[in-house]
Amino acid sequence: MIDLDAVRALRAVQDHGTVVAAAEATGYTTSAVSQQVKRLERAVGLPLLERVGRGVILTEHGRRLCDSGGEVLRAVEQVEAGLQAAADRVVGELSVAAFSTALRGLVAPVVRDVLQTWPDLRLRLSESEPWQTVELVAAGRVDLGITHSWGTVPLSIPEHVDVRPLREDRADLVVPVGHPLATAHEVRAADLVDEGWVATPEGTICREWLVHMHALHRARPRVVHESAEFDAQLALVRAGLGVALVPRMGRSELTADLVAVPVVGPVPTREVLALSRVSMRESPAVRVLLDALTC
Repeated sequence: MIDLDAVRALRAVQDHGTVVAAAEATGYTTSAVSQQVKRLERAVGLPLLERVGRGVILTEHGRRLCDSGGEVLRAVEQVEAGLQAAADRVVGELSVAAFSTALRGLVAPVVRDVLQTWPDLRLRLSESEPWQTVELVAAGRVDLGITHSWGTVPLSIPEHVDVRPLREDRADLVVPVGHPLATAHEVRAADLVDEGWVATPEGTICREWLVHMHALHRARPRVVHESAEFDAQLALVRAGLGVALVPRMGRSELTADLVAVPVVGPVPTREVLALSRVSMRESPAVRVLLDALTC
């Protein structure tokens, strides 16, 4: 009999590239992951991993088992969700991955009431970038993902993942008091092409949108400082080291030495989305958390 927990361990190795990384991602010890994979190899009578240098790769048998095992895991997940729905019980552990401002401005404000209402529910929260969140949900690594998509930088979401829009979030230009644009009612994107930006690192969706905004005016943003944390960006703007495009959701209250100015042409708006697998549609736990997030 194939152990489904061992299949999950093998898929974690496939997703993360090493046994050590798989252990960190799943919360098991490295030894436990190795033992699970070995137990799986004994059960099927075939090698599933082969060592390459200091790492490992899946054999053809291992890749086939991961693909087929994923279908089995989704089927089991669907059965469990259906049973819980029939019993009208909100129980178990729900893993949630979200980008940083959603954790702060969307998830954190509602989880206390959810857990007080449903004491048999446990939540495990983690932070991840939007593209990574899609992968985590699709691969069964987390149950619910909160991601975002700027209209011009769309996300690619697999067919077996449900998408639920939660809200729209607009970003403003944040400048220090005394900046020439600080007194403006609004500012056009075309007026910002010569500014020095404090921005998120390359490869992030927020950075991609900033690049796109400038590309519409045949320019590239002049990024002078990088930070993945919007609070750090505000501190750098406060010090007069540049300007920033900061979303409203989860944004710390601006101090008197900072000003937020709406941007138009185009308006920097992102859509905040909740992702969950189709196999968990009937899950009461997913339902109550989604309802709380959309209130």
